Amino acid sequence: MAEQLVVKELDNVVVRFSGDSGDGMQLAGNIFSTVSATIGNGISTFPDYPADIRAPQGSLTGVSGFQVHIGEGRVYTPGDECDVLVCMNAAALKTQYKFAKPQATIIIDTDSFGPKDLERAAFKTNDYLGEMGIDPDRVVACPLTTMVKDCLADSGMDNKSILKCRNMFALGLVCWLFNRNLDLVANFLREKFAKKPAIAENNIKVVKAGYDYGHNVHASVPATYRIESKNKVKGRYMDITGNKATAYGLIAAAEKAGLRLYLGSYPITPATDVLHELAKHKSCGVITVQCEDEISGCASAIGAAFAGALAVTSTSGPGVCLKSEAMNLAVIDELPLVIVDVQRGGPSTGLPTKSEQTDLLQALFGRNGESPMPVIAATSPTDCFDAAYAASKMALEHLTPVVLLTDAYVANGSAAWKLPHIDNLPEIRPHYATPEQKGNYSPYKRDPENGARYWAIPGQEGYTHILGGLEKDSDTGAISTDPDNHDKMCRLRAEKVARINVPDVEVLGDADDADLLIVGFGGTFGHLYSAMDEMRRAGRKVALAHFSYINPLPKNTAEVMNKYKKVVVAEQNLGQFAGYLRMMVDGFAPYQFNEVKGQPFVVAELVKAFNNILDAEA
Repeated sequence: MAEQLVVKELDNVVVRFSGDSGDGMQLAGNIFSTVSATIGNGISTFPDYPADIRAPQGSLTGVSGFQVHIGEGRVYTPGDECDVLVCMNAAALKTQYKFAKPQATIIIDTDSFGPKDLERAAFKTNDYLGEMGIDPDRVVACPLTTMVKDCLADSGMDNKSILKCRNMFALGLVCWLFNRNLDLVANFLREKFAKKPAIAENNIKVVKAGYDYGHNVHASVPATYRIESKNKVKGRYMDITGNKATAYGLIAAAEKAGLRLYLGSYPITPATDVLHELAKHKSCGVITVQCEDEISGCASAIGAAFAGALAVTSTSGPGVCLKSEAMNLAVIDELPLVIVDVQRGGPSTGLPTKSEQTDLLQALFGRNGESPMPVIAATSPTDCFDAAYAASKMALEHLTPVVLLTDAYVANGSAAWKLPHIDNLPEIRPHYATPEQKGNYSPYKRDPENGARYWAIPGQEGYTHILGGLEKDSDTGAISTDPDNHDKMCRLRAEKVARINVPDVEVLGDADDADLLIVGFGGTFGHLYSAMDEMRRAGRKVALAHFSYINPLPKNTAEVMNKYKKVVVAEQNLGQFAGYLRMMVDGFAPYQFNEVKGQPFVVAELVKAFNNILDAEA
C-alpha cells in the first residue's frame, strides 16, 4: 500500500544497468544520467561494455554495464557499489551482482531467467537467488519482456523491434524509483529519433509503462529514492562525455586562434568518438579525414600543420606505436600538432574497451632519438575540454607537437558540464613569423623569450623555407650533419619544451601538515580525491597532489614531493609515473599503489591501502 512505501532521501545514489550488449544498457543509462544532469544533479558515469562485437546472447562474456552516480552536489566517481542494479538477464545478475551493495534494490526480467538462460549463465540450480545468497525481499522481479510485448501489441512493430524496447521499460521503472520527470525522457527520445517519430513514440509509451508498473506495484519495491539538487552557478549545462568534451575543446581552440581545425585519424577503440564528433561540425570550419591507417592519419595532420591549420590526430595506445615515426617528424620540424591518446588496456590488442594509464612512458619517450614532447593528462570527462584547449594553445604558441592523454574511463564516462563562453577562454596567439623577418626568414630562428621558432605559412612571399626529417642548421635551415650543430639542435628542442610555463601543482586537503601525500595523474583524480576525503573525515591527515602537466612538470614538483613524511604514487599501471618522478626529483622514494585491471580504482581499496601505509613503521 502507498503508506507502506519507504522513501530514502540520500545525498547520492548509484545505479547500474546491465544486460546483453544488444539490450541497450548504454542508451538507458545515458538517458537517465542526462535527465539527472538536467534537473541539477551532479553525475559521474562509467560505461563498462565488452570488447566482443556481439557476444552470444545470454553469455557471461557479453554483459554490458552502465553505472551512474548521481548526487545533490559535485560527484567525483561513478561509485564503488550500486544502490540499484538492473539485470536484464541471468548472465547480468551472475556477473554484476558483485558491484551491488548488500542492501541494494535489484530489478530483474523474470522472462530472461528460464532454464536455458540459467544454464548459459552457469547457474547450477533454478534457485538462482539462493545460489547467490540474494535476499528475495530486495528483488523486484517482473516479467519485463512480456509486458513490453503487451504494451506494443498494437504498434505494428515486428517482434525483434519490440524486444529492443525492453531497456525503455527498465528505464521507466528506474525513473519512478527516483521520481524523474518523464517529459525530459520523452524530449530526449524525440530528439534522438527525430527522423523516426513512430519509434520515438513507441519507446516513450514503453517508458511510461515501466513508470506505471513501478507506481502500481510499489508495495513490492523495497524503497524509492529522492536526490535533491543544490543550486548551481547559472548557465547552460549538458551531460558530456570525455571524447565529446575533447572535440569541443579542439573546436574552441581553433576558433580562438582564428584557424581551421584539421583532424587526420584512423578509427580505434576507444578514441573513435572524437572523429565522429568532429565530423559533425563542418559548419565550424572543421576538416576531418578518416585515413587508411594510423601513419597516414598522423602524416596528413603534419601536412595540415605545415599549411597553417590547428592539426590533430587521435588514437589509442597501439596507434601511438604506429604514429611514432611521424610524431618524430613533427618534433624535428617543430610544427604544432596535438596527438590525442585515449589510453586502453594493453599490450597489443589487450583490453580494447577497458581503461589503463599504461601509455605514459610511451608518450614521454616512445620515439627514436632525443624527441622531447609536452604531455598533458585530462583528469575527468569535463576536464577533457580544458586539457584539449590547453594542449592546442601550447602547440600553437610554442611550435611543438603535444600529447594529450585521456583514457577509456574519462573518454566514455560523462558528467554535468557548464558550457563556457568563448570570450572567457584564455587567448591563443600562434607563434607566427614577424613582418620584420620577411625576405630573410630562417625556419629555425628562435624567440629569445620562449625558445620557439617562428611559424611561416607556405605561400607567403618572402618566407620561403624547407622543413623535413633531416637535421637542419640552426642558423640557415639548410641540411646539416655537423656534430656540434646536431648537439645544439637537440638541446634547443629540449630547452624549448622545458621552458614552457605550466601552473604549479596544487596540494589539496591537509596541505600544510599531512602525514601522507597521495600523488596521481590524469583520470584517477576523482577516486584519489574521494579516498583522501574519506580518510580526512576519519581524522587522518592526508593531502593530494594530482598532476595534469607531465612534461614539463610544474616548477614546484620537487618542493611538494620532498615536503611530506610519506608519499604514495597511485596509478593504473605498474609504476610509470612513480619511476618518472624518481628520475626527475633527486632522492624521491615513494610508496606505490598500482593496478592494471582495466577497471577504475575502488575507493574503499584505496583507503585501506593508504591507511596501511600510514600505520606502517617509517
